[in-house]
Amino acid sequence: MQSYEVLVRGSGCVGRSLALALGAKGLRVALLASAEPSQAQREDVRSYALNAASLRLLRELKVWDSLPADAITPVYDMKIRGDAAGALLEFSSWQQGVAELAFIVDAAALEQQLAQALRFAPHVQLVDAAVPAALSVLCEGRDSALRGELGVKFEKHSYGHRAIAARLATDRPHQGVAHQWFRSPDILALLPIAKPEPGASFGLVWSLPEARATELLAAGAAEFEQALNDASQGEAGRLRLASGLSSWPLALARAEPLIGPGWALAGDAAHLVHPLAGQGLNLGLADVAALTTVIAERESWRSLGDEKLLRRYVRARQLDTWAMGELTDGLLKMFASDAAALRTLRNTGMGALNSLAPLKRWLTQRALGA
Repeated sequence: MQSYEVLVRGSGCVGRSLALALGAKGLRVALLASAEPSQAQREDVRSYALNAASLRLLRELKVWDSLPADAITPVYDMKIRGDAAGALLEFSSWQQGVAELAFIVDAAALEQQLAQALRFAPHVQLVDAAVPAALSVLCEGRDSALRGELGVKFEKHSYGHRAIAARLATDRPHQGVAHQWFRSPDILALLPIAKPEPGASFGLVWSLPEARATELLAAGAAEFEQALNDASQGEAGRLRLASGLSSWPLALARAEPLIGPGWALAGDAAHLVHPLAGQGLNLGLADVAALTTVIAERESWRSLGDEKLLRRYVRARQLDTWAMGELTDGLLKMFASDAAALRTLRNTGMGALNSLAPLKRWLTQRALGA
């Protein structure tokens, strides 16, 4: 029987990326996942916003440059609006001195390319059942079953909201501009993407209270489109559905503990944040980069499953994931409130921040993973 040093459990982007990264370091890796993305993954209508740090990792894994051209769309500008006239926060790649603020990536295409790269990874073996290994890494997503068996606490603080994702077509070129509306009680994001119509498509991420989301999910296309166009106020052109709808419940959660003797958690199995900042996959890929570095720099005599070694991974990630969770949670609570005083404060604050170039530059660097 072939022996393995690491068992990675998970069929998503984080699990496949981790298997590739550790295999590239010469470790014998078993990946407990399907050889190909599932039907649901192939039909995924979600769009990922990836920062510079995620791009560096995917380039190192020989995945980024192999993605189809129509799977990647650069974001040059971002416009964030509040729920009052004049409440506008703008970010420009030109003003920030960068080529682009982010890249929007087709989720299904990224899954497919990661699966393709694994076919040519000599140190990674796909397995259909758990195998012995010095270290097991759980990348099974938010609903990981094994996480509970390990005694990990993963208390989800539900927001009572659902995210709705879809692909949209518009009658106006997007010009690489991303749009977002922060207001009570919903948060709407339109992410420029190449498919289905090059130069005139958006990926939708719409966070809504559970009851309203349920209504829209049950509505016909015409009713949904009308609600969407009312919400976007024509700022991105006339929008129409170009795909089916996908949805999932929104919550804040962090696993405790993150590691144990011979095991570690990564990605959504380790933490959940609200998608309003588009940082979910970036956090997961940062987990991959940190764990890979910790393992690559370990002492030659130290076991991969040594808790002292894995605590280095915890220290590398705990502040970043905590801070992003607190930031997204705080923003949601601030913009979800109907209190008149708070509404005035947040809208006035957006306008004030828009005029503070140094602070905007710092925020941009943080979002880019710089």
